[in-house]
Amino acid sequence: MDKRELLLQTRDKALEGGGKARIDSQHKKGKLTARERIHFLLDEGSFEEIGAFVQHRSKDFGMENQQFLGDGVVTGYGTVNGRLVYVFSQDFTIFGGSLSETHAEKICKIMDLAMKNGAPVIGLNDSGGARIQEGVVSLGGYADIFYRNTLASGVIPQLSAIMGPCAGGAVYSPAITDYILMVENTSYMFVTGPNVVKTVTHEEVSSEDLGGASVHSAKSGVAHFTAANEVECIRQLKSLLSYIPQNCEEQAPSLPYNGGEEERSALANLVPENPNQPYDIREVIEQVADEDSFFEVHKNYAENIVVGFARLAGRSIGIVANQPAFLAGVLDINSSKKAARFVRFCDSFNIPLLVFEDVPGFLPGTDQEWNAIITNGAKLLYAFCEATVPRVTVITRKAYGGAYDVMNSKHIGADMNFAWPTAEIAVMGAKGAAEIIFKKEIDSAEDKAAALAAKEKEYGDLFANPYRAAERGFIDEVILPEETRSKLIKAFKMLENKAVRLPRKKHGNIPL
Repeated sequence: MDKRELLLQTRDKALEGGGKARIDSQHKKGKLTARERIHFLLDEGSFEEIGAFVQHRSKDFGMENQQFLGDGVVTGYGTVNGRLVYVFSQDFTIFGGSLSETHAEKICKIMDLAMKNGAPVIGLNDSGGARIQEGVVSLGGYADIFYRNTLASGVIPQLSAIMGPCAGGAVYSPAITDYILMVENTSYMFVTGPNVVKTVTHEEVSSEDLGGASVHSAKSGVAHFTAANEVECIRQLKSLLSYIPQNCEEQAPSLPYNGGEEERSALANLVPENPNQPYDIREVIEQVADEDSFFEVHKNYAENIVVGFARLAGRSIGIVANQPAFLAGVLDINSSKKAARFVRFCDSFNIPLLVFEDVPGFLPGTDQEWNAIITNGAKLLYAFCEATVPRVTVITRKAYGGAYDVMNSKHIGADMNFAWPTAEIAVMGAKGAAEIIFKKEIDSAEDKAAALAAKEKEYGDLFANPYRAAERGFIDEVILPEETRSKLIKAFKMLENKAVRLPRKKHGNIPL
């Protein structure tokens, strides 16, 4: 066999993965192969593989007799919509996608290249965890990856799609990355699997109930997105990439925008006259943002706050919005963490922040206090205070108490603060305030209910409006709802060259 023929044969062998039988088994589970996933992710013909001929070095437990080219992971680079990305795709058909020393080296190599060249890293995870036959060298391989994840954090976007099992040490690399996507019924994440759980705690639980997509998207908040199948998951990955820049030195891609009718008459009637009646803040977002551009993050977790990306006049922005339709839009532990994480991502990658505020305060109760609502609420406060990107707030209705401060108020560095005429900016609601301020008068009145109602109206007329705050300059302008889109386009255009220098430091100490 001549050298040319040897190369071509070796290339073909590398493409076979773990062989036809294992590929067929993968397909029967409703899963794509590692190479098929890359095919759907990257632009046609753009993938350039690195390390296709790598093999493991293990000689224990008969491993020297089991050699597969690529060693369970396909790595390389290509483009998504013409933009450079680096990708690794774990191959479950080779040793169950388990991570070996050389498998880890391949992943580290593309992470290093991504850092040098300022481009996103996408991990398509499908692995049984550390390769037990290799012992500590496989664990060391995981740590090498974790270290690079941490160095890359805030420098280049890191996206993790969980396409199969992700157990033990394997879960910590995705946890450090910016976004995690999971596939329903075929992917799961947990530190210890059902068998270990049963041994230690005697709990009977399935893999799906312990760490499936629905669990992590709704209960734990570990997963930011879920998809019905792998092709849909990859489509979400590509959509997500379209809103974010290549690295921390660049701006997110803009789409052409020719202007148009910026008045949105539907906004005029979205907030109910009754301040206690809910409405869906997503309707406000969709009226303000470019048509069909809102891409929600963490949709099923902490639903009392809505976060996600959108476009405004073609430019990418991050949106944080209280949701009156769920728990009246209060801030609690989970919503504070969810929003803080999103704010810090946007600030890391130069994505301007738009806040819609309708918040009655922080959620009271022993459960919240005992689980550190103070520390967790402070995370969101810290995230907004630290953010140097353009920051604009629109108060649609309630802005009460400390939550008013936390939700990107003028006092913590917001650039522009607007309020609708329906805004109520006060220490607390009129009823609670009246009960405290006028307690003696109400208690001494013959008709206590009438006295309370009168005092509630008195306090409401004085404070349940945006004008006191506007007098102080805490609100820059009180605007009609239908003017919101036009005002925001102009505000973000005005702020596009914003530059802020934070005090010199190694890094702050966020209340984790």
